[in-house]
Amino acid sequence: MLRRLYDWTMAQADRPRALWVLAVISFLESSVFPIPPDVLMIPMILARPSRAWLIAGVALAASVMGGMLGYAIGAFAYEQIGQPILQAMGKADAMAEFNSRFNDFGFWPVLIAGMTPFPYKVITIMSGWTGLPLATFVVTSIIARGLRFFIVAGLLWKFGTPIRDFIERRLGLMFVLFLTMLLAGFYIVRFL
Repeated sequence: MLRRLYDWTMAQADRPRALWVLAVISFLESSVFPIPPDVLMIPMILARPSRAWLIAGVALAASVMGGMLGYAIGAFAYEQIGQPILQAMGKADAMAEFNSRFNDFGFWPVLIAGMTPFPYKVITIMSGWTGLPLATFVVTSIIARGLRFFIVAGLLWKFGTPIRDFIERRLGLMFVLFLTMLLAGFYIVRFL
């Protein structure tokens, strides 16, 4: 079953509209969608390494624009949209306490969340809700998401064939590791 899913994802990653799908997923992941763009970005780069930089650039641009939507949700529609999203992730009760400390850290929460598996949408919504300066948010988002996407793209571009071979030979292990990282990210968000 995993092999069929992997083969299907690789085939989708090489389709002409894959960049548009990646852009939509990257945009939505930064504000409301729970699945990270890496799920599509990595197979896209493995399928066509020559497009690694373009793929990373699309993910970056769409992610930052989606982050601005998350910021707007936090700033203008927190009660109606932002709070239910954060409640679904188990973070609504901690918001008042976090609000008092968030802006004291400046760009660090945005930088850390933008580069790690931590759900970026939590930080985008909180940035708007706490009133983090928009310029700080945007510049930090560009740096963090750019580092994340371009480092992955660079590694896959440089070592793509051995990585693809490794993934294909150890598909079950790679699936378990990815699922573990995804669940750990949700656990961190929910209980920390």
